[in-house]
Amino acid sequence: MAVAGAALIQFCGFGYTNSFGVYQDYYTRIYITNASSSAISWIGSVNAFLVIVSGLWAGILYDRGYFYYLLYGGSILISFSLFMLSLTKPDHLWQNFLAQGVGIGLGAGMMYVPSIAVLSQYFSRRRTLAMTIVASGSSFGAIIHPIMLNNLFASRLGFQKSVRISAGFVSVVLFAACFLLRPRFVAGPVKKPPLHKSLRKFYSQWSFTAISLGGFFFPVGLYFPIFYIQLDAIKHGLSKSFAFYVLVILNACSFIGRLAPGPFIYTIGVIRMITFASLGCSVLIFGIIGLSGVGSVIPLAILYGFFAGVFVSLQSPLVAVLTEDMSELGARLGVAFTFCAFGSLIGPPIQGALLTDKFIWWRPALVSGLFSLVGTVAFASILLTSKRARAG
Repeated sequence: MAVAGAALIQFCGFGYTNSFGVYQDYYTRIYITNASSSAISWIGSVNAFLVIVSGLWAGILYDRGYFYYLLYGGSILISFSLFMLSLTKPDHLWQNFLAQGVGIGLGAGMMYVPSIAVLSQYFSRRRTLAMTIVASGSSFGAIIHPIMLNNLFASRLGFQKSVRISAGFVSVVLFAACFLLRPRFVAGPVKKPPLHKSLRKFYSQWSFTAISLGGFFFPVGLYFPIFYIQLDAIKHGLSKSFAFYVLVILNACSFIGRLAPGPFIYTIGVIRMITFASLGCSVLIFGIIGLSGVGSVIPLAILYGFFAGVFVSLQSPLVAVLTEDMSELGARLGVAFTFCAFGSLIGPPIQGALLTDKFIWWRPALVSGLFSLVGTVAFASILLTSKRARAG
């Protein structure tokens, strides 16, 4: 029940964020034509930023016993913001930014870390496996949402009615998630050490420092294929009807990738797998430089989706396996994800600016690949310095 509920939260939260490539394409070509690709990408990047950075205060509030406030408040805010998005007008970028970037981002962020951290109450030996299963919920959402949105936008309904249908669907799923996700116990408000003392303890360990550094650099490149591959496919001559499914293919393979680590977590280890996955992503981001048609777009979408899925599914287990005191898990996840948030924030706008209105694809691909490669080196360094990492 708890795993199903947490997976549905991820389905509506990061699953919707990872579907922004549909909106990026639709806004750029049809709905917000008076803004550049870089300006439009701020909607998606701020959304991803707020989902992740909100984990800092949401994780702390979770540790203090405010789980239900975060769960119900986040669900209501997502539903409200989606319905507000359906009221936006063409070429009014700021309206879409507030509703989709800020509103949905904050709502999903309120639930992101708590829905993962609560699993520690149910699992001890299989905690890492449970977290990877929950992480697959966002990939499943990133399969369903793009199919629904692309078909709705291509119909005669128009943007506003299409988004209202999407909002209704998400609201129903969130209601089910709130019903299913019940912590085994919710402590009353408890007093915790001040944040600066906790941070001093966290960063006395190189492994946590490396997680933070890798968490900043790697996401700068991570979202480039996710946000831009549908637009890239159309600009490289793929038919729109086929290009609409490129993001779906990527996310479908990401779903497989998020489930793949399960059988190998306790033999290969989390840190080895996440390092390998981040390296694979970095190489494939460089590969975007050579995209030219169906023969290259589809294999890249398949491989990148798989490696990105493996990476994302292991982010939370990586923090968990290096955490000795589980009462700190919410705060540690929040702090680590804060660094990921800033990388996610600056990545897509930088890529859009490098892309320009002339769609020069090699420049953002090169810069994104380099950032991700630096993050990979940070993750790999944990193996050399942490006995706990080698054990887990």
